[in-house]
Amino acid sequence: MTAAICSTLLVILLCSAATASAQTTQSAPMKIGDDQMGHDFQAPSVERNYDRRVVMVPMHDGVKLFTVIFVPKGAHDAPIMLTRTCYDAAAHVRNHAAPPARTLLDELSLADEGFVANGYIRVYQDVRGKYGSEGPYLMTPLPVDSGFNNTGADDTTDAWDTIDWLVKNIAETNGRVGMIGSSYEGFTVVMALLHPHPALKVAVPESPMVDGWMGDDWFHYGAFRLPNIDYVIEQMTARGEGFRAPRIGDDYTNYLNAGSAADMARQEGGAGLSFNRILSDHQAYDAFWQAGALDKLIAKLPITVPTMWEQGLYDQEDMWGAIHSYRALQGKANASGMNFLVMGPWFHSQINRQGRGLGPFLWATDTANQWRREIMVPFVNQYLKLDSPKADTPPVWVYDTGLDHWDRLSTFPTSCEQGCVVPSKPLYLARGGKLSFSAPVREEKADRYTEFVSDPAKPVPYRPRPILEKDGTGWRTWLVTDQRFVDGRPDVLTFVSEPLFTPLKLSGEPVIHLIASTTGTDSDWVVKLIDVYPNRELSNMDVSGAFPGLLAQPLDMNGYELPIATDIFRGRYRTSFEHPSAIESDKPLEYTFALPMVERTIPAGHRLMVQVQSTLFPLYDRNPQTFVPNIFEAKLADYQKAAQRIWHTTGDATYISLPIVPVTTTHP
Repeated sequence: MTAAICSTLLVILLCSAATASAQTTQSAPMKIGDDQMGHDFQAPSVERNYDRRVVMVPMHDGVKLFTVIFVPKGAHDAPIMLTRTCYDAAAHVRNHAAPPARTLLDELSLADEGFVANGYIRVYQDVRGKYGSEGPYLMTPLPVDSGFNNTGADDTTDAWDTIDWLVKNIAETNGRVGMIGSSYEGFTVVMALLHPHPALKVAVPESPMVDGWMGDDWFHYGAFRLPNIDYVIEQMTARGEGFRAPRIGDDYTNYLNAGSAADMARQEGGAGLSFNRILSDHQAYDAFWQAGALDKLIAKLPITVPTMWEQGLYDQEDMWGAIHSYRALQGKANASGMNFLVMGPWFHSQINRQGRGLGPFLWATDTANQWRREIMVPFVNQYLKLDSPKADTPPVWVYDTGLDHWDRLSTFPTSCEQGCVVPSKPLYLARGGKLSFSAPVREEKADRYTEFVSDPAKPVPYRPRPILEKDGTGWRTWLVTDQRFVDGRPDVLTFVSEPLFTPLKLSGEPVIHLIASTTGTDSDWVVKLIDVYPNRELSNMDVSGAFPGLLAQPLDMNGYELPIATDIFRGRYRTSFEHPSAIESDKPLEYTFALPMVERTIPAGHRLMVQVQSTLFPLYDRNPQTFVPNIFEAKLADYQKAAQRIWHTTGDATYISLPIVPVTTTHP
């Protein structure tokens, strides 16, 4: 063996030993106290099937709005669906706390599944002043030409500027944009319709806030909705998620102890916030509220964007906007091909969740998913996707909650007092707590009226106590809560019909003609139309054989008093919503107002019920029952008991116009 070979072998042996020594050192067992964190770990890269782009979109005045854009990889000639929100655009994903998902289907929310499946570019944007967007925040700002907005911008101009930027700067788009959104987001959709960008081809306002004084978020016929104090504080105390006042226990007691609405706002620290001042300063339907009544504003304009208005039949927040906007446009020349309505068995914004049930009810299908899949997505596709066929969209798609199926209608309401296919029929609140389709034919001095005493110190709760501030379930379902929890209270009048011999179909707008008097000088009137379930024996529970399509009655629904239409009217606005006035004491006067829309077949054997009361607390502030200039600032001494009378006299009787239509046993 030569010296060279020996030298080479020696080097190899030495290297092998060194390597072995190094390996032995690295694989030595960890000891307690050693750093066991994987500092050298590198997560594998995740290949996603979409791009997430965050941009600050410039507006015409230089303000930039935070915008999140989801683009499917490989997309081309793709439509855009836009939502403008005050609820954090970045959080509009399925799981905001988790890392981005691999697929767009898993990343976006349940309501976006149809858009993902059809290759949409999905865009979310913070409205100005909220979360990532620049500029001042104005709560549901009025149009710039209203005289109440001197900023030079509103959600109409911002929608125009945003759409203009999107179609010019997203290379993958086909230049066609749709807008969709619920609640406040629905408001931004309707605002965009006041002056729509040419690229806006379709709109779906879901439960939009349209008229905050008449019947959406802030008031109902002048009665103020107290939970809005918290909402305003949460919205206006920070650019992001604002302050939420901590409260313990029953809100019935909390609000009652606070006093007036202004007292509660001061207690919560929000009395100085600009929108709370607006609510207090504009308690009547003055020029401020009229300037922002979007249903009246769009009625003045031609319909240029096909629009599907969506509303829940049991929407506890925005019951007014969709149906009144739809009705405002129905008289237009091209309404039949541009103006559509959907009303499902949903609470507020349930359309973007699962729609399998509500309160005690379990529907035959996931109604929300069915609407998104079968109606909404094909509807928007035909306007946004160049290769999409024309959709078979019913002019009106409304759910019959009694028969548990969808009705396809040509227009809605089907029945009402004036201008409908079927005239409504009066149901009289008669003597002795009866309901009758026959007008009173006689009168005795002793039974000309039915009386109760309303005490603001003991208001009627709107749902069973305790009313817990963070009880989301109770808030979402109170409109279908069994009313036996107040039936029998001395300050709640109850009128009940005989059992129905045949099914009764209601399809439209109940209108109350209340002949009432009060010993006070102001008063609120609450009216509830109720479907009373019979007490059936277990062996006689299934009635579907007698009337096809009818749900079998669950045992726990025995005697259930299901409200199907509820609302409140503030008496000082009896003659004018704009100019309140004191009520003449002890004089029978008429208070006429519409209840929310109904679509329900009431089975044979059920009864109709109407409840009348003067408080619905703490959903609505208490009327002091003495006329004061501003109820928001009512003092303790202003709150007085009052004797309330509902009159039954011939020719001057209280009745409710019921939207009765012929019953069908098959799906339309």
